[in-house]
Amino acid sequence: MSLIEAIGAWPGAVFLRGSSTAYLFVNATHILGIGLLVGSILPLDLRLIGCWRGVPITVIGPFLLRGAIVGTATAIATGLWLFSVKPDEYVANAAFLAKMTLLAFAAGNIALQHHSRDFRLALSGAEISFPVRVRAAVSALLWLSVLLAGRWIGFL
Repeated sequence: MSLIEAIGAWPGAVFLRGSSTAYLFVNATHILGIGLLVGSILPLDLRLIGCWRGVPITVIGPFLLRGAIVGTATAIATGLWLFSVKPDEYVANAAFLAKMTLLAFAAGNIALQHHSRDFRLALSGAEISFPVRVRAAVSALLWLSVLLAGRWIGFL
């Protein structure tokens, strides 16, 4: 049995294929996770880029980061579960592959940003450096692209 077949045979996948109600709730939870992720990360990125300078980053930064983490965890867990329903179709879908590629770039950008001394300083109230602003702009672009690619999956 191949890895793709094993994923499709997982009991969670079999359960979702057999229950349209369960699929509906998992899909809705996936959308909720995406909404929480994008709804948290975009305001943070925009603030880092230079919008809403009157709003202290020390106040909204930690709150938005926690929201993005919860949204990311929710979206990944439910996304993997949804993937298991039709893994052979998803791995052949160009939009899905684009989404996964963009997601990998977004995760890499997060790693660069969050391991940056300048980012930690910015969140503590120091001046926001140009590299932090650039990574924030890249983040916003990548997450919106991941969202778009995710919607594209259903059209291919």
